[in-house]
Amino acid sequence: MNQQPEPPSWHLETKLVHAGERTTTPKATPTTTPIYTTTTYLYPSLADLDAAFATGEGYLYTRYGNPTVTALEQAITIAEAGRGAVAYGSGMAALHGALLAAATPRGETAPRPGLILAARDLYGSTMVLLEELFAARGTPVVYADLCDPDAAAEAIATHKPALLLVETLSNPLLRVAHVAELAAHCRAVGARLVVDGTLTTPILLRPLSLGADLVVHSATKYLGGHGDVAGGLVVARSSLLLANLVRQSRLLGASLGPFEAQQILRGMKTLALRMERQCANAHRIAHFLAEHAAISTVYYPGLATHPGHAQAQQSFGTHAGALVSCELRGGPSAVAPFVDALRLFLPATTLGDIYSLVSVPALASHRELTPLQRAERGISDSLVRLSIGIEAAEDLIADLAQALA
Repeated sequence: MNQQPEPPSWHLETKLVHAGERTTTPKATPTTTPIYTTTTYLYPSLADLDAAFATGEGYLYTRYGNPTVTALEQAITIAEAGRGAVAYGSGMAALHGALLAAATPRGETAPRPGLILAARDLYGSTMVLLEELFAARGTPVVYADLCDPDAAAEAIATHKPALLLVETLSNPLLRVAHVAELAAHCRAVGARLVVDGTLTTPILLRPLSLGADLVVHSATKYLGGHGDVAGGLVVARSSLLLANLVRQSRLLGASLGPFEAQQILRGMKTLALRMERQCANAHRIAHFLAEHAAISTVYYPGLATHPGHAQAQQSFGTHAGALVSCELRGGPSAVAPFVDALRLFLPATTLGDIYSLVSVPALASHRELTPLQRAERGISDSLVRLSIGIEAAEDLIADLAQALA
């Protein structure tokens, strides 16, 4: 768009609308990515605009792309060693987009029904999404213990799914997925593997390098990390799946805004430092709880007593995540007094923040499941989930001790 000197006939009202806009881009490069709040973009001529639509190059409309959002997508692509990424307005939107993209047959542009084999141990809202947006609309959904290598191999061979969905660490019992083995079994039957890596982040595990096709993150959690932004990210291993993601995200319209993208991008810069501290704190807290008389069971893959301990060491190395779940020996009646007595642990229905948080899965993350569904997955009414923050471990342990007393 050619910029002309201001016509002297413009009235003040018109000058106020246009003054200061569409100025020349500075030659100097800003240190941090600017927040681009524009909804659309201008081109020198109609022919240039038409060419941008035809080639898909350049920015056209914020639902199609935004420079701030692109910077975030590039950052997570590099972190996960993928082909490309798409950002969404929430983790659930990202998961929905990933499942739609994975369910799209090669060479086609739209998803079609094909059996989904999902892990038995999943975030509660993920199960509701599978049931209401897939199973209820004709896509078969089967659940299996995908954290047990033998059971997973049998289920994949039996059902020959179109796609398989698993969490690297399950929420809230922290069961460990054998991603490389699952990927090999998926390749054998032509299935696509979708992995939710929210709880491990690229710091602990990069599923694409192990053969997964798509990795999903609720960026609301550890990537953003400060409890002040919601977002989701999907990273693709292949160009075909990336194209599926891009096309379907534009149709879904669940785009991430530029302000949120900038906050998540800023959060990712300290992700490695935060995860180091949070995982170290979680390790100490898990050992403290394991020895406390008021606790009957501790779920933490960093403990030798955890059934996924060996796999966690193989997959994650020295750390085992920053979530710790535990069963209170006093049963369901002990939960409320314990939670209400905590001072440092905040009763919030999320995880991954710099703050330490406490949640009761039966009342929060898995509330929408029936009591039978929760029981089948080992989620009792006396289960408490702790998301460990970056505070001093000594203070967190003291807070737990006084609440358990």
